[in-house]
Amino acid sequence: MTQKPNPLSSIMVDGPIPAHLARSVIEETLRSAILDGRIPCGAALRQQDLADLFGVSRMPVREALRQLEAQALLNVIAHKGAVVAPLVQGDAVETYALRILLESEALRLSIPLLQDADIEEATRYINELESERDYSEIGRLNRLFHMTLYSRAPNRRLLRLVEDGLNEEERFLRFNLEAMGLGELSQDDHRALLRAAQERDVEQSVTLLTHHLNRAVEVITLYLNSPEALARRS
Repeated sequence: MTQKPNPLSSIMVDGPIPAHLARSVIEETLRSAILDGRIPCGAALRQQDLADLFGVSRMPVREALRQLEAQALLNVIAHKGAVVAPLVQGDAVETYALRILLESEALRLSIPLLQDADIEEATRYINELESERDYSEIGRLNRLFHMTLYSRAPNRRLLRLVEDGLNEEERFLRFNLEAMGLGELSQDDHRALLRAAQERDVEQSVTLLTHHLNRAVEVITLYLNSPEALARRS
């Protein structure tokens, strides 16, 4: 009988963790492993296994898992515990509809407060995206570009919700961009959005963002309904 691989075997812990840092270290370590696929979708994360791995009690483990659940990276399932959440699937339309609402509001709040350094940083991410071929990096740079434009929004809870949605998209892009046949990605949408933000044109920025996200959901929905995507999920 073949033994299932341990999803935690790829995680290395260097020495004891100070008690006051335990929750944040566990959270960030698991978050990185989920985002880069070392801990796959559907993997169950048991509190005692994690406590043994990190050399801590179960209390900071519970707190870290609760934070990851709030970020939509984990689901808590009866009799199974914390399970790594699936990638964007058939609810892509609903997911992006919610993202449009949240990100539009974050953009409205942020644009009047953007600084020159923010514009320069966002420009750098676009330039890197145009030459990047590594699918993991593309997802990360896309998230960083958008968060830079939203970062001055004073509503921090809104920003956390926005970043949760971008994290979900990053995971999806990381594992599906190649299969979607999207190698060299045009940055025209991003450049137009950045120009409007630089000119402090809030309404035009929101219009461009909405168009950009609607285009994304069309491409993702088309892919999810393709025979190749259905075969990968079966």
